[in-house]
Amino acid sequence: MSEAPFRPREKLIEYQKYFQGIQKHTYLKGRYDKITSVAIPAALAASSLFLIGRGIYNMSHGIGKKE
Repeated sequence: MSEAPFRPREKLIEYQKYFQGIQKHTYLKGRYDKITSVAIPAALAASSLFLIGRGIYNMSHGIGKKE
């Protein structure tokens, strides 16, 4: 007894032809791939650079020390 596929084979072949025809990088072919591949890492890098810069500024000026 075989299980029915999640999607019809014709639909999968259609998607495969579409994605193979796009002239972009493989990791940017999907609809939301730019968000996961570009925006989230850029936001993490920007926030970490900001926090590191603020920490260096506070250390150099002696701000936020506990007594």
